[in-house]
Amino acid sequence: MRALTSVPRTVFPAPSASTAPAPAEARGLARDEVRLLVARPGNIEHTQFRQLPDQLTAGDLLVINTSATVPGEIDAYAADGRPIVLHLATRLDDGSLVVELRTAPDAARAVLDAAPGQELTIGGVRLRLIEPYPRAGSTPTGEGNRLWRARADGDLAGELDRRGRPIAYGYLDRRYPLSAYQSVFASVPGSAEMPSAGRPFSESLITRLVAAGIRFAPITLHTGVSSQEAGEAPQPEWYDVPATTSDQINHTRETGGRVIAVGTTATRAVESAVGPDGTVRSFRGWTDRVISPDAPARVVTGLITGWHDPHASHLLLVESIAGPELTQAAYDAAVEQHYLWHEFGDSALLLPEMASTS
Repeated sequence: MRALTSVPRTVFPAPSASTAPAPAEARGLARDEVRLLVARPGNIEHTQFRQLPDQLTAGDLLVINTSATVPGEIDAYAADGRPIVLHLATRLDDGSLVVELRTAPDAARAVLDAAPGQELTIGGVRLRLIEPYPRAGSTPTGEGNRLWRARADGDLAGELDRRGRPIAYGYLDRRYPLSAYQSVFASVPGSAEMPSAGRPFSESLITRLVAAGIRFAPITLHTGVSSQEAGEAPQPEWYDVPATTSDQINHTRETGGRVIAVGTTATRAVESAVGPDGTVRSFRGWTDRVISPDAPARVVTGLITGWHDPHASHLLLVESIAGPELTQAAYDAAVEQHYLWHEFGDSALLLPEMASTS
């Protein structure tokens, strides 16, 4: 990955003591009972996610990601017998894989001393590292390589079906099944890690939103691994914005409605499909779009999201939509009120003032 040309302005302490240790259901809550911080200019409100209909207006459009999480983590062994936790980030068009090697047993750190030609053993499968991805020295420090392009010799898909598990990083209280990593929208398998902003939605909440005049538009974006180092840009990801969705987004904008993305993934997909004239086109393919205040969002006017780590590239996207002042106010309030971070944590609804589209 290339280093970012700008860094987030939002500053807050690392949330190591405020990480959600388990899914809401394992903590005695329904999915839609996680906390929701609503940030508008000059106002911060604390509520539950199930109260989302009270915060939106008829005619608002929620753009949701239909990508389903796949088993992306499996145990492997280096040639010297050293155990490795292997994360499979994505499958490229030529059939090769983008993988990340992490330390066993809890995947706490990236392994940065791998080399081209190195082989890993995964059951009856051999995986050979071809070259750093996307290029050598692409970590922000230039020291070592976090991601690799690799090829598998054998039935890797079968091994993942038998022994694979959801990607996790050791901050959870135990392992959870793949079903815990799916949103109610998940229908197209392909994400290495859960598009987590959509997780708090429940079927009953969706029914209430539709009854209140809130509309939904689907996109698909298959996520890679989310373990970027500070200053590292997100990797290219595959996405699909169907014609029905691009039409809905353009109509919403033409009629003065809000386009609210459910997650950074939905934001990246929509903004990657914006044409030179500012309208959204139907598109399917790969995106390396990095949204930031220097290359801002042009269509998305509101955001539902989880809470991101300090210096994460996702914060640049949030600042692009909400503005740095509103983003800082939201994070200050979340830290003060002990909101929970990471994939099973609490949520934010960021609603800046809409700019004129004329």
